[in-house]
Amino acid sequence: MTPTYTRQSRAEALSFKIKFYQGIGAIPDTVKNWVLNTFVLFYYSQLLGLDAFSVSVVLALAMVFDAVTDPVVGAFSDNLQTRWGRRHPIMLAASLPLGLGIFLLFTPPDDVSSSVLIGWLLGCLILTRGMMTLYFVPWAAIASELSDDYHERTSVMAHRYAVGWAIGVAFPLFVYTYLLPSNEAFPVGQMNVAGYPMVGLAAAVLLTSGALATSLLTLDQVPFLRQHTASTESLSLRVIINDMVRALRNDQFLLIFIIVILLFAIGGTTANLGIYINTFFWGFDTSDLRWFTLSAVGAFVAFPMIAVLQRRWEKKHIILCCAIVSLFDGIILINLRFLDLLPDNGDPRLLMILVGMGVIAVAIAVIQGVISASLLADVLDQHDLQTGYRQEGMFNAALSFSGKAVSGVGIVLGGLLLNLIAFPTQTAPAAVPADMIFRLGLVVGVLLPLLYLLPIALVSRYRITQAVHADIRAQLDARDAAAKQSLSP
Repeated sequence: MTPTYTRQSRAEALSFKIKFYQGIGAIPDTVKNWVLNTFVLFYYSQLLGLDAFSVSVVLALAMVFDAVTDPVVGAFSDNLQTRWGRRHPIMLAASLPLGLGIFLLFTPPDDVSSSVLIGWLLGCLILTRGMMTLYFVPWAAIASELSDDYHERTSVMAHRYAVGWAIGVAFPLFVYTYLLPSNEAFPVGQMNVAGYPMVGLAAAVLLTSGALATSLLTLDQVPFLRQHTASTESLSLRVIINDMVRALRNDQFLLIFIIVILLFAIGGTTANLGIYINTFFWGFDTSDLRWFTLSAVGAFVAFPMIAVLQRRWEKKHIILCCAIVSLFDGIILINLRFLDLLPDNGDPRLLMILVGMGVIAVAIAVIQGVISASLLADVLDQHDLQTGYRQEGMFNAALSFSGKAVSGVGIVLGGLLLNLIAFPTQTAPAAVPADMIFRLGLVVGVLLPLLYLLPIALVSRYRITQAVHADIRAQLDARDAAAKQSLSP
């Protein structure tokens, strides 16, 4: 039976306070993603001496486990009935244990075998990722539920990304300045294994406090979020599969699903090799890496541009342009180095150029991310009109599922590539042969970015324009009004 929902109508537009409180929830995922993508492969392979491919396989296994739990949490959240709504109880349950796994990840036991260390890595990753799924899926669903307005949804997502980028700047700056500083003993600060337990502790505090803050501060929004009016079916494997199949039958969502699979497969490889590129290809230490926090200027430039762009262009055209710029941004720097058109490593001008390009990359990433999240909320309305189901949790979980599962392939590929070029472990950057550094640059700066041509080709097939969405909302509003009138005495 098609479910029915109820919610309290808002008397006014969403306030800045509500959007900001929701945006605080971006802190845990931002910190977790940066720490895991930047340090885990590097820490366990380069510093602790484990085989890079073995570490990549463990990372991929943990990510696949994480991905499998996404649709479970999505279905559970969509069908949950409590006095505190469908989302908040799950978020609150995950908040306290959320930081434990990431702290333990960087405090492994001393003097143990490689197999024990690999087991420790797997357990900590499963704990961290499992708790993040339990928190993140309902939190992301709330962002899609807060407003039905085409433009206001983009504003909600912009606040979410603003907070995420702010912490995404502040936390790396803090880590590189205070926790992994370059000094006389460790000129390349990220090579100091003793600094990583404090990195784990700082990340753990941010994960737990961020999740608790957004959960408690948005609890008063529960009446304005959709709740079931009748009892729902108990959660079972059949319910989870049916909910996921129903979501994937939506052709526009399936299109987004495939695009995300491609993006995360490429991004999973690139992100995990990023620390290697910065350390070995560009020759940066943590005193240099701190300057990359200035790339956040791009985020603050992007946020006011989003509203202007959306008034003039369709959302899919904005995403398409951003993807094309990102493609060239990913290729140009490495190729300029190969053509010997950049200053030498160690030259301050090189750092200035890369930070400048980082500003552009961040601006494009912010615009693309905000518009993409807003676009997903529009697809949810189309899905509601076609099926009668509001599946914010499952839609966000399905995208997360595809991204994490295929990003796991990217992580394995990253470790495999390091093994194929026989990249040395526990070796100072100056001791790595030049031909290996060249191969690393070729893969990360040429071959991987070219794969972005695939999702670029698919974006053009998206059909929900602003006019189409306005028609969808008009039909939904008329349907809801008719349902209320039929229930009136």
